[in-house]
Amino acid sequence: MAERKAAGPMSDVAERPVGRRAVLSWCLFDWANSVYPTLIITFVFAAYFTRTIAATPEEGTAQWGTAMSLSALFVAVVSPILGAIADQDGRRKPWLFVTSLVCITASALLWTVTPGHQWIWLPLLLVAVGNAGFEMGQVFYNAMLAEIVPPSHLGRLSGWAWGMGYAGGLVCLALALLLFVQPDPPLFGLDKASAEQIRITGPLVAVWFAIFAVPLFLWTPDRQPSGLSYATAVRRGLATLYDTLRHVGRIRNIALFLIARMIYTDGLTTLFAFGGIYAAGTFGMSFDEILVFGILLNVAAGLGAAAFAWIDDWIGPKRTVILSLLGLMAFSTAILLIEDKLWFYALGCGIGALIGPAQAASRSFMARLAPAEMRTKMFGLYALTGKATAFIGPAVVGWTTFWFDSQRAGMATILAFFLIGLLLLLKVRPPEPTADRLNAESGASP
Repeated sequence: MAERKAAGPMSDVAERPVGRRAVLSWCLFDWANSVYPTLIITFVFAAYFTRTIAATPEEGTAQWGTAMSLSALFVAVVSPILGAIADQDGRRKPWLFVTSLVCITASALLWTVTPGHQWIWLPLLLVAVGNAGFEMGQVFYNAMLAEIVPPSHLGRLSGWAWGMGYAGGLVCLALALLLFVQPDPPLFGLDKASAEQIRITGPLVAVWFAIFAVPLFLWTPDRQPSGLSYATAVRRGLATLYDTLRHVGRIRNIALFLIARMIYTDGLTTLFAFGGIYAAGTFGMSFDEILVFGILLNVAAGLGAAAFAWIDDWIGPKRTVILSLLGLMAFSTAILLIEDKLWFYALGCGIGALIGPAQAASRSFMARLAPAEMRTKMFGLYALTGKATAFIGPAVVGWTTFWFDSQRAGMATILAFFLIGLLLLLKVRPPEPTADRLNAESGASP
């Protein structure tokens, strides 16, 4: 399939489909960067912090939640601004490169975090900075989605990429388990007494991210630069963002979707952030068991995201998200009531199988709703609404856990985010087909 030149800033549908290599390279970026939330935020490093660095698991949960909240608040404020500026500049790759570099560097520096809580500010700072780099990079990465495939394939591409992300997390978790955590002695002479077999996951994530991000920068086309000076792009970007926020009624349907997603995504991200912590604290899982659980969860999530990719394009992203949220509420309620580890594994895999579709379909829904000339800015607002209340979710779970001295009580608060988000989503209208979109439906598939 022929390659095309990068689309201009005002282009909605590509003049010709991009090549398969460009599409695969875009998907591979999910494989590259998803290891950060999988190993650092959810499973390995989060559990290491609460069990080894913090004074107590409950205190560590509260501290971790506070750090994640501050990071999310920073992302919520900065992402729409950078998105609006990038829309004026035209290009996404330079911004994506810088944010990725921030995340990679912060991950590599986690090697310096030794056991003991005398330097407790250091891991919290590194994780907060790395998370901010990861989340802001998603703004520019997601904005590229609608410009490399026609609308008829948005759901499939988003789902396939999300599935590759979970697969990347799975493979990297497996490598961490088989090469570093389980061997005794660990490879490369790593010292278990100073937790080097756990700390090595930081550099592992950095190297993995750096290597597998390269194809996107080489082969996935970017928009042509607008030719505006940086100062002009900043000024116009801020002006258009201000005008959009001041006249939000013009995008009322998009705004309603963003608010709904803001709430249910807070539940999803909080569930991710505390999954490993909950497994360690409530079920007494060891690092080995947490890694095995993480592998099973990623298998289920990858399969779920890939399977629902076709369903998204078949029944629409709105219905896909609704089905996912209903399933998540059922499985999450059950997992709060059980005591047995085997049931925890089974129900956790059920949750994993539905998290991927909820996220991937939300991304494709935003790509369908957003006007082409405002797409990066809209994905900036998408990031904002994904993080505007994200500082509330971890804080609520963390402090509820602390006050009730129960991780189950803290995790139960996540259900409210799913329910409220679902009720608001029911009121969102799917996008009306336009002439450009209808023409694109007959375009070649990637």
